[in-house]
Parts: sequence; C-alpha cells; structure tokens
Amino acid sequence: MSEMHAPAAEKNRAAEIEAAAAEWLQRRSFWNWTAEDEAALEAWLAQSLAHRIAFWRLNAGFSRTDRLAALRPLQGTAEARRGSFSALAKFAAAFAMIAALGLGASLYVLQPRERTYTTGIGGHETIAFSDGTRIELNTDTVLSTRMTTRERMVWLKKGEAFFQVRHDPAHPFIVMAGNRRITDLGTKFSVHRDGARLEVAVVAGRVRFSPADGANDLQSALLTPGDVAVATPSSLMVTKKSTSDIANELGWRKGLLVFRHVALAAAIAEFNRYNTTKLVVADPAAAQMKIYGVFRADNVEDFTALAHMVLGLHVAHEGNTILLSR
Repeated sequence: MSEMHAPAAEKNRAAEIEAAAAEWLQRRSFWNWTAEDEAALEAWLAQSLAHRIAFWRLNAGFSRTDRLAALRPLQGTAEARRGSFSALAKFAAAFAMIAALGLGASLYVLQPRERTYTTGIGGHETIAFSDGTRIELNTDTVLSTRMTTRERMVWLKKGEAFFQVRHDPAHPFIVMAGNRRITDLGTKFSVHRDGARLEVAVVAGRVRFSPADGANDLQSALLTPGDVAVATPSSLMVTKKSTSDIANELGWRKGLLVFRHVALAAAIAEFNRYNTTKLVVADPAAAQMKIYGVFRADNVEDFTALAHMVLGLHVAHEGNTILLSR
C-alpha cells in the first residue's frame, strides 16, 4: 500500500519545493531584501539539489519574460503581496505543466543561453557553477559555456584556463578547443590554447584527449596526473612532468611566473602575455641566457632589474617597449 502512495507523496513534495522556491524568488524580487534574507536563501538552496533546481528553474523563467512585471506590490500592501505571490505560484505551476508535457519542451524553455567570459591582458577571473565546478581564466582568455540539465560544455576560444570539475558520469564535462575535445573523468587540469598549439596538463584525475570528430585514434590519449599533452594540427606529444613542475606552470593562479633555468626568450614571451609593456631581446646570444626566479606577472621592473644586475644586460625603454641587449 505504501508503494502505491509513494508517487503521490513525491508529487506533493515537489509541489512544496516549487512553492517555496516561488516564495523565495518573489521575496528577493519585490520585497526589501537584506543580507540576512540572502543568507537564509543560501542555506535553503544548500539543503538539497531539488531546492536549487526548482529555484534556478523559476529564476530562469523570471529573467526571460516581462509577465512578472505586474507582480510588483502597490504601496507595499499585504493584499498586493498576497496577489503577487498567487500570480507567481501560478507561474510556478505553469512551469511544472510544461515539464509534464515533455522533456524536450521543458529543456527548450529552461535551457540557459550560452555565456561568454573574457579577460583582458593581465586579467584573472574565477567562475563557479552550482554543481561545484570551478574555472579560472588566465590573461587574455575567451571562454564560452553552456551548462544545462543535460550537458556541460565549454569552448576555449583562446587563452588559458584551469578546471576543477565535479565529476558526473551521466553528464560529462567537455572542453572544446579548436578541433580537439577534452573530456573530464574526475579531474583538475589546465588547457592553454595559443593559435594552433594546444597544451593540456593534468593535476588530478583523468582526462580523455581526442579529436573533436573522433576520427583519428592516433590523435587520442588518456591523460593521468603529471601528463602534459601538446597538440598541433598534425601531431600529438604526451610527456610526463613532476608535480612541482606543473605547479610552477600554474603559478599564474596566484599572479606569479616561476622560471627554473628558462631561456630568456621564453621568459620574455611569458611576461608579454600579461603586460601591455612588451619586452624585446635584441640578439640571439642574449635570448638563450637562462633565468631563475619567481616574479609577479605584472612586475616587469623587477624582471628587467634582474636581467641588468645578474645577466649584465643593457635595458632601454622605448615607449611601451623595453629592449634588452648585451
């Protein structure tokens, strides 16, 4: 008997959650919303995934239509608040009805738009998603996302990003970079796209690296911690790096550039990614001199001071260019 009543109980529970989500949205949109209210809402959302889905669903619909404009209370009266809540509850019921009519129609209404994030030269931004996934964008990066109940897709159009992915086998997290596909298998990893060159470094977990069309198995690899894959249009090379080496390469997450016996030309190329003032090395012999040290990515002055004092190079300023020579 209890099994027969289970579906009804589940429906009642879903209706209660939907009504509570509608009330939270109405209060946040039309009442005097305080920091205490925000904290209470966050606590309610944290109680269960069902709470977050219901609130996100209504909030998505709210942002896409002007029909709720009429719900704003008049003169703050209790009657207006009751009327607006009733209308919003009907709006919630309408969403539930759409879902009942078919999953395809529901997803069409509820699916968020593709979003694009950009950072300028020297910029750094962290994006947090409701599933626990976080993406950190490095300097001069463009990245688009499409996160829905059915898929988690990211397109790295240029630049570099570090991904901390909450693994979900039913909804894999996929990064598209040019004609390459990076699929999370429970992972922390970085992706750097520089023109036709693509580099993927795995910190934790595993990553499936493959062509976007899946046509060439020779261009595919299963990457594990310490693996670094470098791909060009015609090649794929996978090497192993130590934890400390990968950590040094990810120093940008703390605003740092770490060089361990790196050629001056390579160090300059890194600095130029983060600054509008560009460094130029004048001759091939100086370009091959080695640099060792930790620098702030935005501190060109310290870097050029080291080049002058330690390497004995001459430093000349010409507008937004600094010329290093022997």
